[in-house]
Amino acid sequence: MAPKGQGHAVRLGIRLQLLFALGALLVLAFVPLFFAVANLTRATMVGARASSARAIGRAIAGHVAAARASRSAPELSPLLEAQLGPDGASAIGVYDAAGALVDRAGDPEAAAALPASVEAGAEVLRTVRTARGGAVLVVVPEHAREAAPEAEAAPRADADAEPGAAPARPPQVGSVAVLVPTDPSTVPAAPLVRIVALYTGVVALALLVFAYIAMTRLVVRPVDALSEAARRVAGGARDLEAPRAGARELAELGASLAHMTARLRADEESLRAKIAEVERYAADLKSAQERLVRSERLASVGRLAAGLAHEIGNPIAAILGFQELLLAGGLTPDEEREFLERMKRETERIHKILRDLLDFARPAARGAGDAGEEPSGSVAEALEDVVSLVSPQKAFRAVELVRDVAPDVPPVQLSHGRLVQVLLNLLLNAADAVPRAGGRVWVRASRAAGGGARIEVEDNGPGIAEAVRETLFEPFITTKEVGEGTGLGLAVCRGLVEAAGGAIGVEAGAEGGARFVVQLPGAAG
Repeated sequence: MAPKGQGHAVRLGIRLQLLFALGALLVLAFVPLFFAVANLTRATMVGARASSARAIGRAIAGHVAAARASRSAPELSPLLEAQLGPDGASAIGVYDAAGALVDRAGDPEAAAALPASVEAGAEVLRTVRTARGGAVLVVVPEHAREAAPEAEAAPRADADAEPGAAPARPPQVGSVAVLVPTDPSTVPAAPLVRIVALYTGVVALALLVFAYIAMTRLVVRPVDALSEAARRVAGGARDLEAPRAGARELAELGASLAHMTARLRADEESLRAKIAEVERYAADLKSAQERLVRSERLASVGRLAAGLAHEIGNPIAAILGFQELLLAGGLTPDEEREFLERMKRETERIHKILRDLLDFARPAARGAGDAGEEPSGSVAEALEDVVSLVSPQKAFRAVELVRDVAPDVPPVQLSHGRLVQVLLNLLLNAADAVPRAGGRVWVRASRAAGGGARIEVEDNGPGIAEAVRETLFEPFITTKEVGEGTGLGLAVCRGLVEAAGGAIGVEAGAEGGARFVVQLPGAAG
């Protein structure tokens, strides 16, 4: 879909595109043909007009030449005028035996094109230009040898004539010139050209209509039906109903698409089955991971509980001693009050130790992981809870725990309970690694360069060998003595950190010990 405010580009369908292409082809084919036919028709008719003009000119010239033998020049003028007409001669000239113009008739502009003299005894046929267009000039000479018998017969006729009769006129010898117009405007070629144009247009239109109907039935409708079937498949239809009408290629295309759709549906079902299987495996893996996390948490609870035996035993022994003194009697009220207050303090101390242990152990005992907890946690608060858990431990009595938490450490994308579990595991491992005398553990937390938090747990123990460092976070890998560790603590820490999008690693510490580095992303929102 185009973004709002942008118009859709207009795209023509295959039918219109083919029609436009066919129309352009017809224009390229018929327009030159039309002009060629029109020019050929006009040239043919002009040529025919010129031939006709020559024939008309010869006929008129012959008729005038024959009339000159029996008519005088004044009597010849009406005959010349009678030969003129819009479809005949436009001008006629009469010449004497020497070729000089003796008389002419016709339109003054056309008569002006008649030559003043002609060559005696020669027939002339040529094209001339007049003020009104082109014309054909025909000059027909009258040969003296043809008029000689008539000249010899004239004196005999005069001699034989009755007295008092008019003598016979001597025969007139000379040439006759006839001007017949052949201008294209006088040639009726326009109607024929219009008929040719109309025929060409009708044929082109008929071809376009036939092509439109043929493409609609053979191409467009099958393609539209195939497109509609594809849209139904996209909308959820199981099968593609390919149209069987139309050209063979389109029918084969529809069959291929139907086969492809069936294959895609089969592949989709197979993929859905595989996705369901993967989801089932992922759920099983997540369940196994949750059980592993709870198991490691319970193991940590066991280690803490074992370390609290001495810490709880001393306050209980003190409380029992105070109770015996109170039961023995003989104490002043002030002494009794002091003993009761000391018993209360020791009891509160035991209560706090057990409460912290129960708070840590409760998610594992509940078996729900971190359900109901916030998805983010505070590094400072988690570290406070961890310190409360490990402080009563016998292993931490001789260990110096140094904390350095920057005030700008953001909340991280790891729940409070899981963050406590990660820090507790790292601190317990550090306490096991440091020497009994002079042991020191550093816990640092700062804002990471790319956002989130960077947590470091470093000790001054013997460090971790290079051979073990690469596989340290794999399950069942431990550096402790047999029976002292399960090898799952660091593997669980790695799973918890990486599930939150973070990373955990180990490097050499500044004092030769091990430094565990945890990178956690900041909480969303």
